[in-house]
Amino acid sequence: MADGRIVVGVDGSEPSLKALKWAAAQAALTGDSLQAVISWDYPGVWATVVPGVSLQFDPEKVARQILDTALDAILTPEEAAAVTRTIVGDNAAQALVDAARGASLLVVGDRGYSGFKAAVLGSVSSHVTHHAPCPVVVVRDEAS
Repeated sequence: MADGRIVVGVDGSEPSLKALKWAAAQAALTGDSLQAVISWDYPGVWATVVPGVSLQFDPEKVARQILDTALDAILTPEEAAAVTRTIVGDNAAQALVDAARGASLLVVGDRGYSGFKAAVLGSVSSHVTHHAPCPVVVVRDEAS
């Protein structure tokens, strides 16, 4: 059973900002809560590039900043304060499928930063439409 929660994937790209705006409007209509999910992932080989040297790069901190900036840009301060923010160190598609367990709806943009412009859907939106445990809305860009 759905728990009255809408999950939206956010990566800071224009399509994800449109998805966030759509999801917030839908949550306002339905009374569902809103959970914004961002993920970060990098190949494990990075850890062996310079053995014994601590990298100063903090991907979780960067992801949190991207998510906070997106919420502040799209939502009112009151709406942003009510959003559950989830930062996951995992593949984006899997992070969204996992977060959507028990949700009433999963919302994603048609492509994020890693998508090919010519593709109808990006790899993440394509994956979640096939594997999400709840209904999925893919917010498309406006036609040229």
